[in-house]
Amino acid sequence: MSKLVAIVGRPNVGKSTLFNRLTGTRQAIVSDEAGTTRDRQYGKCEWGKQEFSVVDTGGWIVNSDDIFEEEIRKQVLLATEESDLILFLVDIKNGVTDLDEEVARILRQTPVPVLLCANKTDNNEDRYYAADFYRLGLGDPICVSAATGSGSGDLLDLIIEKLGTETATEEADLTIPRFSIVGRPNVGKSSLINAFIGEDRHIVTNIAGTTRDSILTRYDKFGFDFFLVDTAGIRKKNKVTEDLEFYSVMRSIRAIENSDVCILLIDATRGIESQDMNIVQIIQRNSKNIIVVVNKWDLVEDKSKEAIAFFENTIRQRMAPFSDFPIIFASALTKQRIFKVLETANQTFKNRKKRIPTSKLNEEMLPLIEAYPPPSIKGKYIKIKYCAQLPETQIPSFVFYANLPQYVKEPYRRFLENKIRERWDFSGTPINIFIRQK
Repeated sequence: MSKLVAIVGRPNVGKSTLFNRLTGTRQAIVSDEAGTTRDRQYGKCEWGKQEFSVVDTGGWIVNSDDIFEEEIRKQVLLATEESDLILFLVDIKNGVTDLDEEVARILRQTPVPVLLCANKTDNNEDRYYAADFYRLGLGDPICVSAATGSGSGDLLDLIIEKLGTETATEEADLTIPRFSIVGRPNVGKSSLINAFIGEDRHIVTNIAGTTRDSILTRYDKFGFDFFLVDTAGIRKKNKVTEDLEFYSVMRSIRAIENSDVCILLIDATRGIESQDMNIVQIIQRNSKNIIVVVNKWDLVEDKSKEAIAFFENTIRQRMAPFSDFPIIFASALTKQRIFKVLETANQTFKNRKKRIPTSKLNEEMLPLIEAYPPPSIKGKYIKIKYCAQLPETQIPSFVFYANLPQYVKEPYRRFLENKIRERWDFSGTPINIFIRQK
């Protein structure tokens, strides 16, 4: 399972800049204005043949100093609960502030490893000011410059050292699919899991996951055998005032990375919202299978075919361009269609493992390609003569051999993918299309 690293700190210390530096993207918006990062950013970082996930915990919109300090405290507490390592970012040019001391006080009490990063160390003279941060009691400050990249290599080495190697999963577990139930708060994840499990607890085996919060529940009745990755129903009553959005996204990251099929729950009374799309993006970045379950369907008054079609079209439009996934209208409370959810999730997992014989693939695809060849570019005609499915890939991957692969553009790749989906059932499964030199 991928490890999770959270970047915490007060505004304007460079959290988003460091996030972009570690992930090698420009995904997070960088600005001098406090509170620019409103949506939690999530990305992947690879260093020394090891991979880990990074979460930027920015996004505190405040109306007063009191609320501001309270939100800082909540974010840091959540990060300590959900992450494997915390990067505490401070500004070397401003020195230690009251907010820095408050965050450090919380971090000193957590068992999670903490790396103190003195950001904006743009030259050697700035390094002399790093000694001021020793009074935070979090060890040696690491001098980095997220803007220029100075010191980022040493920081990444320390991150890999602190995270350590991943614990090996039991061999027997690798053959059993893992279905995660994800969604924003109060959408009915706990109710759906309880509906799946029922009262026959003797068929359920709880296996502690490799992370502190993940619990795998073995489900082996009605001909099924899989693990449910449970991310719901384990909040304590004294924590209901915390930032639920941030909490659910952190939980979803862990669940998604540790699963084969993601069951995304959407509230039928509210429709698909921005946080649902955040979770969808995480699923797509991790190349996981997806089925959408519209929960609380029993509370909807209009259950006509027109209403169902409108709901489906809206969901597929929001999740475009990937739209080949099943949508099930169910109710965890009344147990309406919950068995169909299990059947569909199981079939989707089988789609992920599906193999198409090379002869059959060429028989179906080559006539289509000949009838609708790639458009010519600069007077050069592109010819695809052969195709095959690559063996032992994480998701179904197909390679097409062409004389000029560099001229095959993304629209034609989508055309090939759509034709494959029309002829074989890959519903809910992402597909890779590669064009190679023949």
